[in-house]
Amino acid sequence: MALYTTQARVTGGRAGHGETSDGLLKVDLAMPKELGGPGGATNPEQLFAIGYAACFESAIRFVARKQKLPLADAAVTATVDLLPNGEGFKLGVSLAAETKGLDQAAAEALVSAAHQICPYSNATRGNVEVAISAKAT
Repeated sequence: MALYTTQARVTGGRAGHGETSDGLLKVDLAMPKELGGPGGATNPEQLFAIGYAACFESAIRFVARKQKLPLADAAVTATVDLLPNGEGFKLGVSLAAETKGLDQAAAEALVSAAHQICPYSNATRGNVEVAISAKAT
């Protein structure tokens, strides 16, 4: 049984419009200038990056609470690459986590543990190359 379910509908693909069924998120979409489009609106890779970064940071905080670690703060930067893949495309992801209140070894262990439980990490594992890094600040 699902803990949470959501829906989003898109019309027009990468040059279209998307919104969630509850109406809380409404976005215009455009092909990035780097891919020959007009830019000026968000794109699927940006939305994926925000979703993954938010989910991964939540996983870091969840593991820190569970392990009773003195995590004072955390931030995650997700970099998503659109890569060629034969006749199609694939994604590559890099997650750079910053933690406050932990030493470097503890930060690395925490980020590694978060990668094992994060729903986005579990969804991409074996399908998308994901590089993770941790920096104690």
